[in-house]
Amino acid sequence: MSKPRKNQGKHLPAINLLRSKVQLLAPDLEPELAHVAIVATRFHQAIVDQLVQGAITALTAAGVPTSSIVLARVPGAWELPAVAARFAESGSFDAIVALGCIIRGETAHFDVIVNESAHGLMQVSVAHAVAVGNGVLACENEDQALARAGGALGNKGAEAAQAALEAMTVMTAIDDHFAPDPPDVDLLDEMPY
Repeated sequence: MSKPRKNQGKHLPAINLLRSKVQLLAPDLEPELAHVAIVATRFHQAIVDQLVQGAITALTAAGVPTSSIVLARVPGAWELPAVAARFAESGSFDAIVALGCIIRGETAHFDVIVNESAHGLMQVSVAHAVAVGNGVLACENEDQALARAGGALGNKGAEAAQAALEAMTVMTAIDDHFAPDPPDVDLLDEMPY
């Protein structure tokens, strides 16, 4: 039997960032400059349409112009990673929001689709260094899905869009913080006379 650690089960003390020497990245959200792709499934379309509406509402409420939002539909969750990857490869999008609904059936197919679609979306995010919000519902039944698509438990499409925007701003802050300073060049010295 392993020995319990000293702080096991206890909350660690809060860090006073003002007294520490930790650099805190403070991203500036500029959603009006963001280009966002939404990839949504057609399977369980009535539920997914609510997720799409929630995502678009969240994006526009944050300041993303509707003209900067692109929506693509795919048959099911299995196709989400490939289309998200194509959007990421284009270099035209700052964030991608994947939306879908998978409801458990009688076979292990549910587990395969849930796990592999989530894994594929994570791979897209890591491989292309683009923010990907995962708003794919994995539910036991339709009632659970409806509760998460604008029902009693909120709208996971909106939450996925908000998460993608926040991750996008952090990634941009990292790029800005660690970007090399431009070299001091006197353009007049560089001119051939």
